[in-house]
Amino acid sequence: VQLQASGGGLVQAGGSLRLSCSASERTFSNSAMGWFRQVPGKEREFVAAIRWSGGTTYYADSVKGRFTISRDNIKSTLYLQMNSLKPEDTAVYYCAAKYGPRPITSAMSARTSYNYWGQGTLVTVSS
Repeated sequence: VQLQASGGGLVQAGGSLRLSCSASERTFSNSAMGWFRQVPGKEREFVAAIRWSGGTTYYADSVKGRFTISRDNIKSTLYLQMNSLKPEDTAVYYCAAKYGPRPITSAMSARTSYNYWGQGTLVTVSS
């Protein structure tokens, strides 16, 4: 399984970006996908996740109300719409996929729940 993330770039505070993540395998066989982010010297942190079947979404408190995760079943693509961006959103954003049994709710935000990762796309928010 290969995940290809794109859409990162440089944006001013208050602006918007949309990240995309395309999956090489049919997503009907995956149970969840998510976005994580990482800055140098810090651990990779959860941003948002979505159950592929049913579409239930989960968000980190820091992005709730500003970011929206969605998916396109036909295109096997995951999206992250990021609005009202802040300088502290600057990070490399990674998409991830869970193929296999559906994670329990508490596991949706855990890095260890996901068994495939994309290469990351850099988002830089200037003040």
